[in-house]
Amino acid sequence: MTKSVSYQDDLIEFLKKPEAAAAYIEAILEEKNVEAELLPLALSNMVEARGGITQLSELAKLHYEKLKNLLSKTGGDEVYLLVALLDALGFQVNVTIKSDGSILESQSESLVRTRLLQDGQGQHN
Repeated sequence: MTKSVSYQDDLIEFLKKPEAAAAYIEAILEEKNVEAELLPLALSNMVEARGGITQLSELAKLHYEKLKNLLSKTGGDEVYLLVALLDALGFQVNVTIKSDGSILESQSESLVRTRLLQDGQGQHN
């Protein structure tokens, strides 16, 4: 029997690819009729794809928590207003992977930690 994969699990797996995550958040920022929960949910999905909040650097955790708190109050109105203003001025926001490769390095470290944890749990079963 085929095991079904939930949409959320499939999305998180997709967002583990840096190119996919960049396109995902860029598409969220381009939304015209935005629901207040969309941006916070998208950021939460991206954090989950990176291994969860415990896998983030201290600086990334700090930024994420501050932004999450702000977005819980405003729904991201400021972010979307900035994108709309830039659009009206003839600019657009692009999300790209950092050229220094730091995202790939941290993903590799996270993957190694996850595999080590899984291997350790497998020994105890």
